Amino acid sequence: MIALLQRVKRASVTVESDCIAQIRQGLLVFIGVERDDDVDKAKKLVYKLLNYRVFSDEDGKMNLSVQDICGQLLLVPQFTLAADTKKGLRPGFSRAAAPEQGLELFAQVVDIIRRQIEPADTECRLQTGRFGADMAVELVNDGPVTFYLQV
Repeated sequence: MIALLQRVKRASVTVESDCIAQIRQGLLVFIGVERDDDVDKAKKLVYKLLNYRVFSDEDGKMNLSVQDICGQLLLVPQFTLAADTKKGLRPGFSRAAAPEQGLELFAQVVDIIRRQIEPADTECRLQTGRFGADMAVELVNDGPVTFYLQV
């Protein structure tokens, strides 16, 4: 599984002129699923997402996680992260999971995170894009800080 995470001041997802998700300070995470991914990899990815230290402490060092700052998460499914770009000028998608597998594992990631966030805070702390939709994603990157994670 692949995650492209960006530390943001705010981010939103719009589908067909309707804003379906928005967050303030936190992480915008694009998630790509590859053919050999499974629930164990989803769990490892969630652990990294929730604990990866990308927010500054009082000394200005990246020592705090999204959990530490009670930040928000916006998860966006993005199959193009699994593209093979090594050859030619057109990406190949042979490594990407089939849509059914991608949807299932994206839903697993969302579910695992929901179970780890305080129940009262789940709706305000976790938002998602729509799998398979044509989405417009807007963000204000904080830093900018962007990391590519793969498990």
